[in-house]
Amino acid sequence: MAAQFQFVMRSGPTPGATYSLEGDQIVIGRDSTNGVVINDAEISRKHARLTFQGGKYVLEDLSSTNGTFVNGQRLAGPAVLKSGDVISFGEQIVLMYDALSVDAGETVISSRKSAPAPVAPAPAPMAVPPPPSYSTPMAPIKKTNWTPIFIAAGILVLICVCVVALWYIDQNYLWCTFFPFLTGCSK
Repeated sequence: MAAQFQFVMRSGPTPGATYSLEGDQIVIGRDSTNGVVINDAEISRKHARLTFQGGKYVLEDLSSTNGTFVNGQRLAGPAVLKSGDVISFGEQIVLMYDALSVDAGETVISSRKSAPAPVAPAPAPMAVPPPPSYSTPMAPIKKTNWTPIFIAAGILVLICVCVVALWYIDQNYLWCTFFPFLTGCSK
């Protein structure tokens, strides 16, 4: 039984586009020489690389600017892909990885008639996980500490009272009454 691999674009510049994956190494990016070309500003020229190893594709990020994600987790190293994995490049480009099994015996024609084989019910469609959410979480409401505000207001009131008192003393020539030690006045 052979396998055929593909990407299906869920969101990005061409939703629904299918990229057939063939070869031992496939580079994904904006550059037209890549095996999978996605022309979008979020994709680096050489964004990621697929390597076929042991019958499976391994995905690794090529130090891209916006990152490569598998099922919402940013790649820090190579990751083996499984059918149904959601691959994201940056925030807006989302692809679904499919590994389709192809049985070469299904196309053989039999020359003799046989009883029709019982038809098995079709398997239930595979649930597709939603693409990762990239919304910014709301910051918690910060409570204001009123203590420094009250202290500053109290100091400001104290300064105003002192200024008014000194102005009153000066206007009424009361320096000798309140501050004889400063002016040299005697009582």
